[in-house]
Amino acid sequence: MMNNPWVNDFPQLKNGMIYFDTAATSLKPQAVIDMVDHYYKDLSANIHRGMYEAAVEATTLYEETRETVARFIQADSEEVIYTRGTTSGLNLVAFSYGLNQLKEGDEIIVSELEHHSSFLPWQAVAKKIGAVLKFVPLDEEGRITIAAFQSVLTERTKIVALTYVSNVMGFITPIQEIISLAHEVGAIVVVDAAQAIQHLDINVKELDCDFLAFSGHKMLGPTGIGILYGKAEHLKIMEPFEYGGDMNEDVEKDLSTWKQYPQKFEAGTMPIASVIGLKTAVEYIQNIGLETISDHIEKVHRYAIAQISQIRDVSIYNKSSETGIIAFNLENVPSHDAITFFAEHNIAIRAGQHCAKLICDWLGIHSCLRASIYLYNTYKDVDYFTQVIKQAVAYFKELGF
Repeated sequence: MMNNPWVNDFPQLKNGMIYFDTAATSLKPQAVIDMVDHYYKDLSANIHRGMYEAAVEATTLYEETRETVARFIQADSEEVIYTRGTTSGLNLVAFSYGLNQLKEGDEIIVSELEHHSSFLPWQAVAKKIGAVLKFVPLDEEGRITIAAFQSVLTERTKIVALTYVSNVMGFITPIQEIISLAHEVGAIVVVDAAQAIQHLDINVKELDCDFLAFSGHKMLGPTGIGILYGKAEHLKIMEPFEYGGDMNEDVEKDLSTWKQYPQKFEAGTMPIASVIGLKTAVEYIQNIGLETISDHIEKVHRYAIAQISQIRDVSIYNKSSETGIIAFNLENVPSHDAITFFAEHNIAIRAGQHCAKLICDWLGIHSCLRASIYLYNTYKDVDYFTQVIKQAVAYFKELGF
């Protein structure tokens, strides 16, 4: 059986919980918790303002995180913007760039795989300015293909907003090829990397994406902190999305000016402790290695699919997923009923539409259960999970479902 050297780094697992909900939020290693504690216990100072020791250290750590993240995704540090999470980063692009650069009749390409945060902002922008939303047709498995993307790409396409990895199906979008095709017609590409950043090696310069957003809490970091990468040429022309302290260059009664990016997009007191904790999370991932993490996820995921596929009265919607996400249902059992059984057996999974109703509609289901695998999961976890699924099927059959 698999020896997992990382399990003991996660104090949340000490109560015996089987955690298959990383796609919602990852667990936090002790090192990240310690760094957040260090800020609150030893510093608790604001940044960019004070000259006392705690303020200087907080500012240093805050900006070191920017450098660490920039190296992690191969960006220039000034192209790394702190946000509240993927949602706020994608909204920033839609309403600061999209609302000001698009015009009536322009086309925006999205897909039914999108998380609501990658779709709803563009739906709102399209309605405001009279732009046209177009959906990439999904293939029979529910994947985005190059051919399908080309079928909706036109000279009128100005924005392509797509997920790198679906949070329900776990499929990897051929994003680099899509970016290249989009650029041929002058469109910009906005990538939702919330489910990709924690296990795929992302180089934004090689991808040549225009914007890329992700959340710290899905990659072992704290909640309340996200990253938006944007090409300098775009950030330069974008107006601030929020106005307030520390983002202005000069303020007068009739005219004010703003600092350069990234500072002009970071108004007010930022989530300093979470930013600092993110640095430690990135370093933790780098110390293990993304290739090692991906290999571990693949092995456990393959084992889980093999075991669960043998259980009668269970529907798996994404058996060929390349990532650790498993979308499934117990036959005739609503997901919100089924999840209570797993919770009672100390298994953490997700039930619902996963903020991605369009793919549930495409699948012809109201909702589903979702298990998501990460580096702290083991074959032993899968064995127990499989056993509980069998028990759940029997239990709900007895109840007449």
